[in-house]
Amino acid sequence: MGCASLLYPPSGSAGISRCGKACYSSSNPKVCIVGSGPAGFYTAQHILKARQNVEVDVYERLPVPFGLVRFGVAPDHPEVKNVINTFTQTAKHSRCSFYGNVNVGKDVSIDELQQAYHAVVLSYGAEGNRSMGVPGEDLAGVYSAKDFVGWYNGLPNCRELSPDLSCETAVILGQGNVALDVARILLSPVDILKKTDITQPALEALAESQVRRVLIVGRRGPMQIACTIKELREMVNLPTTRPEMVAADFEGVTEALKDLPRPRKRLTELMLKTALEKPGEKEQERRIKASRIWGFRFFRSPVEVLANHNRVAGIRLAVNKLEGEGEGAQAVLTGEVEDVTCGLVVSSIGYKSLPIDPSVPFDSRKAIVPNVMGRVQQTAGLYCSGWLKTGPTGVIATTMNNSFDTARSVMEDMDSGSLDVSAAKPGSKSISALLEKRGIKPVTFSDWEKIDNVEMSRGEACGKPREKVLTVEEMLQVVGH
Repeated sequence: MGCASLLYPPSGSAGISRCGKACYSSSNPKVCIVGSGPAGFYTAQHILKARQNVEVDVYERLPVPFGLVRFGVAPDHPEVKNVINTFTQTAKHSRCSFYGNVNVGKDVSIDELQQAYHAVVLSYGAEGNRSMGVPGEDLAGVYSAKDFVGWYNGLPNCRELSPDLSCETAVILGQGNVALDVARILLSPVDILKKTDITQPALEALAESQVRRVLIVGRRGPMQIACTIKELREMVNLPTTRPEMVAADFEGVTEALKDLPRPRKRLTELMLKTALEKPGEKEQERRIKASRIWGFRFFRSPVEVLANHNRVAGIRLAVNKLEGEGEGAQAVLTGEVEDVTCGLVVSSIGYKSLPIDPSVPFDSRKAIVPNVMGRVQQTAGLYCSGWLKTGPTGVIATTMNNSFDTARSVMEDMDSGSLDVSAAKPGSKSISALLEKRGIKPVTFSDWEKIDNVEMSRGEACGKPREKVLTVEEMLQVVGH
């Protein structure tokens, strides 16, 4: 059976239901969560665990759950995706229901959700990209890391990206974990990638890739780099590659080591070893055989993406110096610039949240919903968790703690009476009627499990853990919508 075989299960009823769920009481407090990524599921998990009578409904724009765990975590990091097992337990809880394929803000408004639920928690993450703000960033061959990651991870709206990988050099702007993910995927041997859940179109494109050199550019220095040691170690040990560093970038770093906190110290020591120490015989042999190169360029900021016939041909970088010390040091322009020839630019300078509904306060400068401990300011009964609450910072464990804090705020407000749960609210019953009237057919969690089974069956036929369904249309076709 080929990789592209359609393995649809028999179509059946796909209406909203709580099949196999316990009976619901109209008097139970009802909480609605918008977004089914880590923030949404961790918020739901904490509320369900702490309260025996609260009902939680999770709404998601796409037909499939799990947000950045599905569409953001690198294909070669399957251990990070294990958290999906926990989220699945939450979704199958007797007092929890999932409604995919519902675009909150368009199919149903926040005001309508607030009328139906005692509390509404916004957990829809950061779907926007931070702009570089330089000439040429709209040229062909320039991508945001969010879109590039979405392309190889099967995010439906990134399916048509089709990046041109016929160039020799790629430049990644930013030095966080996402930047290193992109570098690693660009340089990894296809024999490694083909055993992951990377999409087939991305795998085929990477198999034909001519990219042999990746520069990972940051505006500050080695002691301010944003990646973690795990990600850096993976780059250092990546088969068929060798590192290429500029020794001058590390001047004074050895002397500063003793004052660094332990995680930062270990990270910096690994960079120093990679950049300055003569490798052992075995490592030297590996580097000599390497066909691909990666390296950090520090103290550089993008000034302009250079063009050739409306395509990227290079990037002009300003040379910076640091003022101040440690992680608070600021990059200051020196007036010097340098040009780097490249055919691919990926901007990994951060995600940002977007407003969802005119009725919800939004801080455009910080790109968050203004809140105190997850309580949305000046809007009773409305809360937020995850990156929408704090900005796009930290790892999944950071989001877990942040979401637990919001869940505690919801429950504290129930206990204090500032969130009135004494009057019954209809919850999903009224929202279901609204959606039906508007021609929207939600996807249930059991529907998602049909999609999941199709993907795993296709993957098995290709020797992969899964082969993702890449369009919303096909996802809905799988579940009989």
